[in-house]
Amino acid sequence: MPVMTMIQALNNALDVMLGRDPDILIFGEDVGYFGGVFRVTDKLQEKHGLTRCFDTPISEGGIIATAIGMGAYGLRPVVEIQFADYILPAYDQLVSEAARLRYRSNGEFWAPITVRSPYGGGIFGGQTHSQSPEAIFAHVAGLKTVIPSNPYDAKGLLIAAIECNDPVIFLEPKRLYNGPFDGRHNQPVKPWAGHPSANVPDGHYTVPLGEAVTVREGRDVTILAYGTMVHVALAAIADTGIDAELIDLRSIVPLDIEAITTSVRKTGRCVIVHEATRFSGFGAELSALVQERCFYHLKAPIARVAGWDTPYPHAFEWDYFPGPARVAAALRSSMED
Repeated sequence: MPVMTMIQALNNALDVMLGRDPDILIFGEDVGYFGGVFRVTDKLQEKHGLTRCFDTPISEGGIIATAIGMGAYGLRPVVEIQFADYILPAYDQLVSEAARLRYRSNGEFWAPITVRSPYGGGIFGGQTHSQSPEAIFAHVAGLKTVIPSNPYDAKGLLIAAIECNDPVIFLEPKRLYNGPFDGRHNQPVKPWAGHPSANVPDGHYTVPLGEAVTVREGRDVTILAYGTMVHVALAAIADTGIDAELIDLRSIVPLDIEAITTSVRKTGRCVIVHEATRFSGFGAELSALVQERCFYHLKAPIARVAGWDTPYPHAFEWDYFPGPARVAAALRSSMED
């Protein structure tokens, strides 16, 4: 079984799907000849041709609008927004058109589009290349939002997203593109080789949308995380020695509520970790869901560890970026209550 980075796994998923279905096509800024800023679409135009993988003007609204029209008439576009920070000019198209097309047409039309975008911090990208906007998509009925944490899931989730008949926002953590890391301040990225999730099968397979996975079983406290924060949480667990159960949500819409509630009812404690700003972040929704469904099982207040409520800073990135020290502090505090 090949060992792949997340970039290679995503590229392989796109290659597999282009080969399987002539209605699938890829477009966006610099995704064709150049292969994308992070090379996720590298060599796909060369292999599948100019009509299957091509560049667009710098117009995010136009990219999404074109994809919606194509999807309504039978194609399955996979579009790339170069950075998630750039997606806001297309937000109206996603909310007012893509998310509502099936509902407003009574099922006559739908928008089977996948919107890929690198997202999150940890690579010194500054305030316009490091944001985590997942909560603004999770709020919109009709959109699905997926965030992988490893190569195996990335390939399987992307294939499932492309095959889905609803619009999917597929956010790819830039910090994990080339390998996992121990989550600690300024530590170098390690290669994926040797990491079990780097073993990625050839060919077609899917990871179902809406199914969380237990990365680590534990008795003392439940950690809910996704994307890069899964690796940060693992580092915090190792630092504290607390027997924490770590749940990788993988998709936040649809959300695996059963996996969350089963774990929290077992441990009686819950720490939620994400790198987006704390106020009105997706962690607030997770906290409300746990409170509503697990109140009588809780032994301590639900804790949230997140980015600060400021624009993403360049000079102080590692103070903003939730690291294992902050997660470890939340774990210890939860155990003291």
